[in-house]
Amino acid sequence: MASSEIEIVSDSNDQQTSGFRNPNEPAILDVYSACAYGDFDKLRKFVEVDGVSVYQPDGNGYYAIQWAALNNFADIVQYIIEHGGNVHATDNSGQTALHWAAVRGSSAAADVLLQNGARVEAADVNGYRAIHVAAQYGQTAFVNHIVAKYHADLNVPDNDGRSPLHWAAYKGFGDTIRLLLFRDAFQGRQDKDGCTPLHWAALRGNAEACTLLVHAGTKEELTVKDNAGLTPAELASDKGHLQIALILVV
Repeated sequence: MASSEIEIVSDSNDQQTSGFRNPNEPAILDVYSACAYGDFDKLRKFVEVDGVSVYQPDGNGYYAIQWAALNNFADIVQYIIEHGGNVHATDNSGQTALHWAAVRGSSAAADVLLQNGARVEAADVNGYRAIHVAAQYGQTAFVNHIVAKYHADLNVPDNDGRSPLHWAAYKGFGDTIRLLLFRDAFQGRQDKDGCTPLHWAALRGNAEACTLLVHAGTKEELTVKDNAGLTPAELASDKGHLQIALILVV
């Protein structure tokens, strides 16, 4: 790892909720807003009376099924599928409706998608599966759901070699880390920069994440060096997280 922090943030979904009006006064102007706000009556009118398509993307390349999945409107997701919506449709970043469901932990919508052929291991342009996205947003119950029910690979790497545990450690989501460790997620994976999840927790100064990983891991993991030759303790010290560095010393 270089001396400066390497960003591994995922902002591909940040824009998904931008531009919305007060949710107490939604403007339902098309199938996309109807799906986003769960207005089933207006959606039916658009589709069954006006003949509007539910399988074409909006001006930003997002699909009606993605909006419904994001906000966990499982009945609308089912309706869209029954009217030609594609569970495999991807936006400009390669994300499916299942990726969007993962952002907010929308398990009911995910069930409908997966039971209608969606792929739990579908990857976007960054190599993120739904389980990566869920870990990025701390959606612990969603992670557990897709692992237990749909056998999502909890150790799968993204394009940079980072597993869901890397992401949970980086973001500091203690409950997600606990779940992944309980399910025997591999702590020793090194990403393209040679960093383990413990390196990323140390880099960010996430005390809870570091403590959880140390207690569940081995002494050998404390001595793993990244590509810059730094152990987690040295990396924490380098970033000014001196209290964190103390708990990482062998």
